[in-house]
Parts: sequence; structure tokens; C-alpha cells
Amino acid sequence: MPRHRWIETDVPARLDRLPWSGWHTLVVVALGITWLLDGLESNLAGALAGVLKRPDTLGLTDAQIGLGGSIYLLGSVAGALVFGYATDRLGRKKLFSVTLMLYLTATAATAFSWDFVSFSVFRALTGAGIGGEYAAINSAVDELIPGRVRGHVDLGINASFWIGAALGSAASVVLLDTGWIPPAIAWRFAFGLGAAIGTVILFLRRHVPESPRWLMVHGDPADAERIVADVERRVAGGPENVARLPPAEGTLRLRCRRRVPWPEIWNAVIHEHRRRSVLGFVLMVTQAFFYNAVMFTYGLVLLRYYQVRAEHIGLYLIPLALGNFVGPLLIGRLFDTVGRRPMIAGTYILSGILLAITAWLFQRDLLTAFTQAVCWSAIFFVASAAASSAYLTVSEIFPLEIRALAVALFYTCGTFAGGVLGPALFGALVGTGNRTWLAVGYLAAAVAMIVGGAVEAVIGVDAERRSLESISTPLSARAE
Repeated sequence: MPRHRWIETDVPARLDRLPWSGWHTLVVVALGITWLLDGLESNLAGALAGVLKRPDTLGLTDAQIGLGGSIYLLGSVAGALVFGYATDRLGRKKLFSVTLMLYLTATAATAFSWDFVSFSVFRALTGAGIGGEYAAINSAVDELIPGRVRGHVDLGINASFWIGAALGSAASVVLLDTGWIPPAIAWRFAFGLGAAIGTVILFLRRHVPESPRWLMVHGDPADAERIVADVERRVAGGPENVARLPPAEGTLRLRCRRRVPWPEIWNAVIHEHRRRSVLGFVLMVTQAFFYNAVMFTYGLVLLRYYQVRAEHIGLYLIPLALGNFVGPLLIGRLFDTVGRRPMIAGTYILSGILLAITAWLFQRDLLTAFTQAVCWSAIFFVASAAASSAYLTVSEIFPLEIRALAVALFYTCGTFAGGVLGPALFGALVGTGNRTWLAVGYLAAAVAMIVGGAVEAVIGVDAERRSLESISTPLSARAE
């Protein structure tokens, strides 16, 4: 392919005009499983906290459990950065196969951990696989589904995190509280569950093509045309029905090139899209601190403050997970109708207010284990949509050529600042046994979410029902 070859393409318009079909559902299931797996992994550590502290298992301390959560997230950060750049450079399909294989291997290895060090290493590698998945998957999904439904589809995919969380909770209850398997080894089977699910998905992903949007710039435009034509035939129900599809409106003139130079990437992120970079950073940081501060220590809170038996922690996490899952499904369509800016700002601010109220009730010792679970479920019914919208925002407001890298970069910034420090900090706060200190930590997370909502209200991007290329023109459409 000549270095400076220019093409005129209608690939984006043809993808956006397609009606929803079974093919789109296959894409969502095969790629969106990433969130389910992350939910499973994140929740297992909390649900198994009590068992992992036992001397006949790994004998971890409260601080080590909190640190283990931070190590998992550090692995996610490293994986996102490395695989995010590789996704933009080498393609979506290659990387979402590599990252899933890494996850499968690492989570299976976690089941054979023998001490805190080995557990931490395997958790870091598991996180690296999941972090890499985020960059590859968010890019691929947004580039394959029609723009008019992108908002609520993305939120629904992100909400599947909580199906994984519920599976993790249920698995912990079944394995730890039924007597079928001794608790000393049951936790190993729990970590093997993710590997079993991922193996099935690996076969499904064979049927998901490379992103035609990526191919029209970085690969062979002829391949992009071939893939879109094949998708049109599948969606229409045969080649004879393709002409009945809605007309594709508009073309795009692009320069084909294998890679984008680093100075151009730097200029796009730091200068040209500076306000969007600030927006992505703030949304990611605030939701990461809010979520990870609570979720990685919820099991410890139940153990220390409400004397819940370790074997029963999963029962309390299941309704919490369901609230998180149902929220985006019920209000997700509003992000495509009412609009991104009012819905993102509103859910962020309301989540912060609800957490502040719950923190006050907790500090005053007015909650039981049951009412605490009810409060968390109400908070995360709203907060789940808010957090999902952060990923949606970052994946759609940056140009095609750096989309995966942008997801990786802001996921990294948010996770490092809000997520890696959060679990370790809150693990230490729980360890003090002081309700007031923990309540202050929760208030800090509440304020962070309110700040995130305010920033969205001021500089948010109205991206609802628009094509990705109209939100942010590809760099290759302007390169000379």
C-alpha cells in the first residue's frame, strides 16, 4: 500500500445505517464478556476475603487483601497501556484474542497460588489481561455498532460486569457454604470459574471480524469493504435484500497509513483535544475512586462491623450486583434520547449525594447488615450508569487512530489515581475499626463524584445518536 494513498469511503455510514440484528448481538456477547470477567475477578477477591485470611488457605491479613486489590489494578494499568497502543497499531481483533488468552492463563494460575507473593503475581497478570481487553474491546464494539444505539448498548455491556460479580458471589456461597468441598481448597475452584467462562468466549470471538473502521486506515481498505459487505448480507438476510437497507449517507476521505507518529498523538491528546482529555481524566478518576474504594473492601466491612460470617458474604453482594446491573439497563436509553451531558452529570451528582447520606447513617451506627446492603444497592443503581458512561465517553470522543490508546490512557490515569490507591487506603481505614474514619473516606468519594458531574455539565460532549467520525474527525482525514 503506498504511504500516501488517499481513499474515499462510505464504510462508517454503511455500518451506522444497519438495523439491529443477530450479528450485532453476537458482537456484544463475544466482546462484552470482558466486563463480566472483570466483575467476576473483582468480586471474588472480596467474597473470598474471609476465607483467604484463614491459616489453612493463604493466611492473608486485612492489609494484604486490600493491597492485593491494588496489585490487581496495577496489572490492569500496565496491560491497558501496553495493549492499548498495540491495539491501535496492530488491530482490534489480534489484540482481543491475545488479551483474553493472557487472562485465561493468569486466572487459572491464581487457583494454584501458595502464598501472598504468588497470589499477587498471578493477580497482576490477570489484571493485565483485563486492562488490555478494555482498550481493545471498547474500541471494537463502538466501531461495529450503529451510532444511534451506541449509548445504551455500551452501558448495557458495561453493566454485565455485575453479572460477573453476581456469579462470583454465588460461586463463593456454593463452594464455601455447602460442605461439598473443604473451604481450604474451595477458593481455588472459585478462581478457576473465570478460566472456564473465558475458554467458551474464545471460540465465539473467532466469528467477530476486524473493525472495518480500523482497516480503512491502518490495513487494507479492500478488506474493510469486504467485511462490511459480508455484514450487510448477514443483517439483511441475504444478498438479494441488501438493496432494501436504509441508504448510507456521506463519505469520508482518508489517507491510508500503517501508524500514527507519536508527535501527532501527543498533539491530538494534549493540545487539540485538551478539554476532552480533562473531561475523560476527571470522569475516570472520580468513578474509579468511588467504585474501587467501596467494592474492594465491602467484604471486610461486613466482617468487621456487622459480624457477617465469611461464608455468607456472597449473599450480601448478590443484591448489590443486581442493582448495579439493572440500573444501566433501565435508564441507559435516556443517554441516547435525553442526551449524554444531562444524564452523565445527573447520575454522577446523584450518586455522590446518596453515598454522602449513607456515610452519615453508617457513622451514626444506624444501619444493619441488611439496610447497609439496601443503601449500597440504591447508590449503585445510579452509580453503575455513571461509571459506565465514563468508558462510553472516552471511547467515542477521540479520533479513530488513537481510540484504543485514549481508552487505555484515561483508564490508566483513572485507575491509578482513583482505583489503585483507593482499595489500599480503605483497607487500612477498615483495619482501624473506626467508623468515623471510614465515613470520612466515603464522604471523600462522594465529593469526588459530585465534582465529576459538575465537570461533565460544563465541558461534556453531546455525542448522542451521532457517528464516531462526526464526534471526532479521524486524524487521517486531515493529514497532509
